[in-house]
Amino acid sequence: MKKLSLTLILIGFLFASTKSKAQENYLNYHSKVIEYEKLIVEGKYTTAINLLDSLFKQFDFLFLRDVKVAAELSAFEKDYKSGLKFARLGIKAGWTLKSINKNGNLRSLRKQPEWTKLMSTYDSLHKIYLSRLNIQLKEQVHEMFKKDQKKAFGALLRIGQKAKRRYSEIKFAPQSEHQLEELGKILDEFGYPGERLIGNNLWGSVILSHHNSISVNYNSKDTLYDHLKPRLLNALEQGEISPYELAQIEDWRIAALNEHELTSYGFLGAIPDNIVLETINKNRANIGLRSIELRNELIDVENETGMNLHLPKGWQNGKIKIQEK
Repeated sequence: MKKLSLTLILIGFLFASTKSKAQENYLNYHSKVIEYEKLIVEGKYTTAINLLDSLFKQFDFLFLRDVKVAAELSAFEKDYKSGLKFARLGIKAGWTLKSINKNGNLRSLRKQPEWTKLMSTYDSLHKIYLSRLNIQLKEQVHEMFKKDQKKAFGALLRIGQKAKRRYSEIKFAPQSEHQLEELGKILDEFGYPGERLIGNNLWGSVILSHHNSISVNYNSKDTLYDHLKPRLLNALEQGEISPYELAQIEDWRIAALNEHELTSYGFLGAIPDNIVLETINKNRANIGLRSIELRNELIDVENETGMNLHLPKGWQNGKIKIQEK
């Protein structure tokens, strides 16, 4: 009987471990993100809140963007119990007090009696966030970012595309190659240095995007990024890099190789026609990124409700245009 019990315990443990590992594949996470975004477009806010609550219980690391959406959606729906719970999760995920206090969409939530009690725990919750970061790695990558920015600024001082290209190939490229070699070592030892590992989702993606946009001549021969790409795809599954970051890095490479006339994910420039749109949406689906149409519909929801759904901004601040032939 004891042997049977031990066997059953072992089987249960193995099943739980397998289930946990499957859940921790962040392509599953991002597929759920797309589900809740579709519910928001359909106006099914309560169902979206419930789906977000379920999603957050399945994964150890949560992208702060999604927690912010959950808190703001709850406040909009006057579901203050859920809103307070999500705000607490957000602080543990790095949501700063300054950002919370500046957020007008949380105004009604901040008026709740329980809000003062939540804010009294801010410091202890923020320490939980800090404890999961690799601070030494964060400082290292920040220094790399500052070097990148300083060298990239030199291209802006050059007049004319020929001068900018020459500077990029002769002055910027050698430093960028060193930076990518360093990023390769970081990926091998720690993983991708993004929001999950260092609390910043900008520095690494800017370094890689700059490298991928040096020039047609340079990037057509470059092999450093190709060696990193499989590790970036692995980082996507591990929740170390978001689909948005990966798409942006890739799009800069495609743009640089095609004189900014092509895009793989729709981040740089308008989409020329519906045939290209179909391919772009397939590319986006492969990395867990919402379709172009869904993004545009979410922007409509923002405009209609005043909610901030924290869609990636930058080169695409509004709807992504699809040009008619």
